[in-house]
Amino acid sequence: MKKLSAIILAAGKGTRMKSNTIKVLHKLLDKPMLEYIYDALEPLSVEKIVTIVGHQKDKVLELYKNESLFAEQKEQLGTGHAVLQAQEFFNGDEDEDVLILCGDTPLLSHVTLKKLVDYHREGLYAGTVLTAYQEDPRGYGRIIRNKANEVELIVEEKDATADQKGIKEVNTGIFVFNSKLLFELLPKVKNDNAQGEYYLPDVLKLIVKNGLKLGAQTMDEPNEMAGINDRIRLYEAQRILQQRVNESWMLEGVTIIDPLNTYISTKASIGPDTVIYPMTFIEGNTSIGQGCIIGPNTKIVNSHILNNSEVTQSTVLDSQVGENCSVGPYSYLRPNTKVGNSVRVGNFVELKNTSMADNSKAAHLAYLGDAQVGENVNIGCGTITVNYDGKNKFKTIIESDVFVGSNSNLVAPVTLKKGSFIAAGSTITDDTPENSLAIARCRQTVKENWNK
Repeated sequence: MKKLSAIILAAGKGTRMKSNTIKVLHKLLDKPMLEYIYDALEPLSVEKIVTIVGHQKDKVLELYKNESLFAEQKEQLGTGHAVLQAQEFFNGDEDEDVLILCGDTPLLSHVTLKKLVDYHREGLYAGTVLTAYQEDPRGYGRIIRNKANEVELIVEEKDATADQKGIKEVNTGIFVFNSKLLFELLPKVKNDNAQGEYYLPDVLKLIVKNGLKLGAQTMDEPNEMAGINDRIRLYEAQRILQQRVNESWMLEGVTIIDPLNTYISTKASIGPDTVIYPMTFIEGNTSIGQGCIIGPNTKIVNSHILNNSEVTQSTVLDSQVGENCSVGPYSYLRPNTKVGNSVRVGNFVELKNTSMADNSKAAHLAYLGDAQVGENVNIGCGTITVNYDGKNKFKTIIESDVFVGSNSNLVAPVTLKKGSFIAAGSTITDDTPENSLAIARCRQTVKENWNK
């Protein structure tokens, strides 16, 4: 079977983005647009990927050094010149096809790419271009066909005549070539055009001139070819991606109250019968179980919410929430928090690097940092772990069946033994024995008529 490789063009700065970040690293939902191209290629089992880099190449290499090989285009002399920079990675194998894509087309699906490759191979073409019909073709190269309806060439808009500009079939910028032939023809491409650049589509002219077969397949979903050149196009592409993701989960049994105002990562997973309210952001490798209620106004990042739990108007970062839990409103679960089953984390409660075992609760207005909380523990309103001395973090251990009264300060390192009771308003600096009552406050003194 023929080998398949890919070249991704990602060297441009993207000046119309008006940004210090290069175009292909701008994010849609929660990952850079270039990553969507790698994702689309993954199901095709390509032998190698070569990404053409230029501006901010070090940032691209740092993020995707395990995804691709890299070639640098030091001067921006056109798409043909860019592809030529990858030649060192191709050894002239006649039994290899190379798929060429642009790094700023994140809507491309693996289905479309597979259809293109299959079409190219079944037709025994030397080169194949993916085309699309656009009602507004401005900005795209036009597909010029002969009387036999075969593609003769592609004309860039700046080089097109008035009649050619009226053509609605356009070049998507996506091609498949026999790799040996591609790198034989590329050096013959000239830059005698309005831009003074070496255009990759001019290879198609040379294929026709050499009497070889040239293929053209029209894509089913024209919006997949959308290239992102500015913030408006970025927004439009994100809307399409957002719609795809949300609709896919609704078809899997998830209720999304307002899909236009719900943002779900392409890496997330959600169980059936979960209800998601508006202005919810589910980012990164987050998993949400069955029968959950999430939102409104909630952000969950790289976290796991187990079955039948509710997270309302809260933020959960790099944490885990067990089954049948209630979180929020206005709770903040910071990284490395682990909440067991049937736990209540109420309004204005903040947890950081803390575990809470089953059936415990912190109903409101508490901070637990670097703490280990056992089962059936009550954390009273206003309780805080005093865990930081300005240099070091210390651990608070609260064993099972402990009751911590309101407005208590637990000065770490400290352990509250099983069944102990902390009187409201106490500042605890020493460990408490099992089943004890700890009172750490001054006895009340009343000064009669003091205010006079």
